[in-house]
Amino acid sequence: MRDYRLLSEQEIQVLENNVCWAEDWSRVMVAPDFRPYNFHRVMFYGDIRLGRFEKKIEVAKGFFKHSGINDATLRNVTVGNDCLIEKVGNFINNYTIGDDCYISNICTLETLEGASYGAGSTISVLNEMGDGNVTLFRELNSQLAAFMVKYNQDKVLMNTLRQLIDDEVRVTRPERGTIGNRVKIINTKDITNTVIKGDCEISGAARLADCTILSSEDASVYIGTGVICENSIICDGCSINNSVKMQDCFVGEACQITNGFTAEASLFFANSFMANGEACAAFCGPFSASHHKSSLLIGGQFSFYNAGSNTNFSNHAYKMGPLHYGTLERGSKTASGAYVLMPATIGAFSVCFGKLMHHPDTRNLPFSYLIAYGETMVLVPGRNITTVGLYRDIKKWPKRDKRSKQSKKSIINFDWLSPFTVGEILEGIRVLEALRSASGDNVTTYNFHDYVINASSLQKGLKYYDIALRIYMGAVLKRAQKEGFLSEPKSEVGKGQWVDLSGLLLPQSEEQRLVEDIKSGAVENIQQVLARFEEINANYSDYRWAWSYQLIKDYYHLDRLDETACERIREDYVKARRAWIAEIRKDAEKEFSQGDVEQEVYENFLDQLDHEIDYEN
Repeated sequence: MRDYRLLSEQEIQVLENNVCWAEDWSRVMVAPDFRPYNFHRVMFYGDIRLGRFEKKIEVAKGFFKHSGINDATLRNVTVGNDCLIEKVGNFINNYTIGDDCYISNICTLETLEGASYGAGSTISVLNEMGDGNVTLFRELNSQLAAFMVKYNQDKVLMNTLRQLIDDEVRVTRPERGTIGNRVKIINTKDITNTVIKGDCEISGAARLADCTILSSEDASVYIGTGVICENSIICDGCSINNSVKMQDCFVGEACQITNGFTAEASLFFANSFMANGEACAAFCGPFSASHHKSSLLIGGQFSFYNAGSNTNFSNHAYKMGPLHYGTLERGSKTASGAYVLMPATIGAFSVCFGKLMHHPDTRNLPFSYLIAYGETMVLVPGRNITTVGLYRDIKKWPKRDKRSKQSKKSIINFDWLSPFTVGEILEGIRVLEALRSASGDNVTTYNFHDYVINASSLQKGLKYYDIALRIYMGAVLKRAQKEGFLSEPKSEVGKGQWVDLSGLLLPQSEEQRLVEDIKSGAVENIQQVLARFEEINANYSDYRWAWSYQLIKDYYHLDRLDETACERIREDYVKARRAWIAEIRKDAEKEFSQGDVEQEVYENFLDQLDHEIDYEN
């Protein structure tokens, strides 16, 4: 709490000589070391609090102006130290402004009665006409949002969860709009009922209303030209620019939304990129991207996903070079004359398109392709395991996490092989072996629901799945040896089915335990819910070992793990990795032979594959 004093008669005289006026000078309080010389044509209404104005502010590269207030009307405003406020067309009303801020050429900045600052409202994602299922507030992350969507039909759980969020919103809601330290707001028309944290820059925005902008020193936020943003929350490290229109949205850390993108009642989490297109009732988990004008993300849940144009879907078949997106248009033919729809399992997340996502049984065949020849839908199981695209994705996603260490609310597990995906692989093996057992080995094709699997594809699918299994088991064993818990698991937690909660990989039992703890009242506030997600993620290695230990014993028919067994698993791991790299090399050679990749890019990629041997030990 800062100390303030009344103005002296001499200071009032200086201010009045500079064409300043106050409704009541006794309600204008100033810092003890306040000097009145840098105020010109300012009108004060209500209760005013002013800091000291001694330093210069850099308004453009190499251009400094002295701090102060010029050509402005203020009502019930607190201004911190060394700010420059000038050319306020209308007024600043009911606001607290921090230190070292630059506010110039704006129209209105005010807080009205009943301001929500974008927090507390419930929106409907996945179903634009449905009841609300996600409540917006500052600490929302992809896990909690996915949790609310998943259990929306559990009314007891949702009512309790919403009450916890409402309590958090009520406690953290400020009395009036605030602007943090080192904030720059220029050439902006209207800012109403908005909290702007420190180190944010707003330049040329059209309107911000009932918003919270969670900028910070190491992860600043930029709001640019023509942006209209209403009833939304924008997190650390984001850039919103070039005539974006956004209403009832949550934008997570390090997201970029630009070039006229329009969004309503949608969620965007860590590192998402949206441009040109539109989103409505969309759940865009970490690393979702949309670049095209004709893209409409509506009523869907996405993660590690690149939306194409209109009916295009970006796939991960062939992408050796950094500019090769490998987009295949649904309804257009490939070089082989086939129509293509492709499911891609990237990192911990599965994205399925077209018919594939409508049949629940196709989830049992992860990393697969679906190819249409006329009316025939051909399923190629496990094909994506050995593609250049998947290999590059495994390497690139962790490097593309642009969030600062202090602003990582959403949890992202980058393991491409985990109890979650390997559990799906095991189910895929079961399905393929059941098909082969039912129809025998002397057939050319196998029928799986509405799809056809060629006999050669089935055999290769089993081969690719087994390669992935042995890579996973060897990698987990290697980590367990390094971390010193090679013995029997200490806990049963993790041995059952696993799920993916928009980036967090966890045992289903832990998710259910959280559900019951919320409903019973064992969890007392929303911070404890968020802390539970962090705790589960922190225990990932232990949970993974509990699941993997049983898998290893079953696969190798072991009673226990001894040195002989560990050496055998390690040898299988090395062989599997080398077989995997060899298949990826074939895929790269195929792409290069089609003439789509430069010689240098191709050779650099092969050199990278040659160094994979470094990771065997």
